[in-house]
Amino acid sequence: MIKDFLPVSREDMQKRGWDELDFLYICGDAYVDHPSFGHAIISRILEKHGYKVGIISLPDWRNVEDFKKMGRPKLGVLVSAGNIDSMVNHYTASKKKRSDDAYAPGNKAGQRPDRATIVYCNRIREAFGKIPVLIGGIEASLRRFAHYDYWDDKIRRSILLDSKADILMYGMGERQIVEIADCLASGMDVKDITYIPGTCYLSDTNDIENSIEIPSFEECVESKKAYAESCRIQYYEQNPYTGKTLIQKHGDKYLVQNIPQKPLETKELDAVYSLNYMKNYHPMYEEAGGIEAIKEVKFSLVSSRGCFGSCNFCALAFHQGRIVTARSQQSIINEAKQMVWDPEFKGYIHDVGGPTANFRAPACDKQCKNGACKDKQCLYPTPCKNMKIDHSEYLSLLKKLREIDGVKKVFIRSGIRFDYLINDKNDEFFYELCKHHVSGQLKVAPEHISDNVLKYMGKPKNEVYNKFSDKFYKINEKIGKKQYLVPYLMSSHPGSTLHDAISLALYLKRNGINPQQVQDFYPTPGTISTCMFYTGLNPFTMEKVYVPKTPKEKAMQRALLQYRNPDNYKLVCEALKLAGRTDLIGYGAGCLIRPQKNEWRKEKDGKDFRRKNGVTKNKGRVSSRGNRAKGKRN
Repeated sequence: MIKDFLPVSREDMQKRGWDELDFLYICGDAYVDHPSFGHAIISRILEKHGYKVGIISLPDWRNVEDFKKMGRPKLGVLVSAGNIDSMVNHYTASKKKRSDDAYAPGNKAGQRPDRATIVYCNRIREAFGKIPVLIGGIEASLRRFAHYDYWDDKIRRSILLDSKADILMYGMGERQIVEIADCLASGMDVKDITYIPGTCYLSDTNDIENSIEIPSFEECVESKKAYAESCRIQYYEQNPYTGKTLIQKHGDKYLVQNIPQKPLETKELDAVYSLNYMKNYHPMYEEAGGIEAIKEVKFSLVSSRGCFGSCNFCALAFHQGRIVTARSQQSIINEAKQMVWDPEFKGYIHDVGGPTANFRAPACDKQCKNGACKDKQCLYPTPCKNMKIDHSEYLSLLKKLREIDGVKKVFIRSGIRFDYLINDKNDEFFYELCKHHVSGQLKVAPEHISDNVLKYMGKPKNEVYNKFSDKFYKINEKIGKKQYLVPYLMSSHPGSTLHDAISLALYLKRNGINPQQVQDFYPTPGTISTCMFYTGLNPFTMEKVYVPKTPKEKAMQRALLQYRNPDNYKLVCEALKLAGRTDLIGYGAGCLIRPQKNEWRKEKDGKDFRRKNGVTKNKGRVSSRGNRAKGKRN
């Protein structure tokens, strides 16, 4: 097998002696042949199974000829918007255009269209007519059902209808793509490939056994309650062991979601990460300045997939799933040893983790046979009694990585689940973490401190984070290190009132925390929190939820988290007055901001009168410096 980048042009095909591709992969990210990029994994998997794959990254969607440059593929076209939903990639939480794009050459924004999956599919149909079109990646996966779209502020149809693709692959697609490829190669019509787990397709009838029909697209448009019910059922049935086929009517068509694929086993995951990746971006981007997104992952190691943390604002449960699977230690160590030989490697492994770094196994033995519990969460509101809390295997891996010749330091940056760590009765990992794997600052995600907000986030009570924080600083004191926690914080999450935001600001003040960056809640497709944002309902209980929606209130909540910033003064002041907390405007130790300058001077002639006549404030009484000075001179 050739150790090289996959073809990106006719010339590349000719070098390999290919006249025709089996599959053409259209991607909204630059071509980076590294397993942190979905297009790299899927294309290399196909290559391993003997299929000829070519890649067109960031095609000019305005010009259909750009899609034809490698010819018509024999079996089909694969489409992905990239590692990030194209709308999230393009716009901030305040719907402003982003000025950069880490997944594009030279970090230059605007090189892919909005709703890239749909646009690319339309161009493919224009270029090739009737040909199997298969969509996947995060954008397709999270938009597979009727979904709330924040940018349009409405319910949109399944992306499968709008793209007019034949099959949608959701979740992690290694098994799906091989099964579909083998079916197409055998001569099967793409319309007959309707049975593969982890895929969605359209049907004219609703006659599938052991299925559940969820509220239709039209019902979701008409009723927010129906939409919340739809989201709840979708969440409950994302279990590869017990989940049922889901059906959602869209007009005269039925969207069918087959049950999820089972997670890859350790041997299968090892095989995925041992493929012939070049571990870098394609050299054609060198002149433009390279690809920014490779920098953090090039010398990082993916150790696991899945997350049983199940935060409501996170789409992982809906995409990767709640069952954690891990690569073997030997697979990870082998990759690290190869990394050492890279001329750019300076001895520092940036990360060893996954969605949650310290999850290296399923939460309990039950998950290996039955999957995650349907209506319970492993860590919220408190850790399940069946959960196995053990860091020993992960610690063993980290120690082995530290011992590799050429490795100076092994960091953990992908996030520690603090509520899992603090409940480990064995402190060895906590000490080793502080001694060897923190680069001065450890990023953690309490997200908020108000228990009222945390319950809607699916996060533990604030007392759990405080306990973790206290222990972190005590351990660092014992080992003689000055290291700090950097908390990720979120403003304007459903459930958060101005009073909750003020409570968070006071917490930051009491603890001397001055966050340089905070995140407004971003209603992205596929999350429970987004459902709350749109409907004002908790889909699990159908109880009403307060939602800060106006740009003004969201700006005030964000400003309160950075109340020290002079640019935020007016917003903070207005928020405090609106909440009836003017007691926090003053000179006392517990105040957030001081009164505006010269505010005490207000009277009918205004501040100019006082300035001209030398009136000043002096120990609670008003005196005239000007007249007194004149008297002395006379």
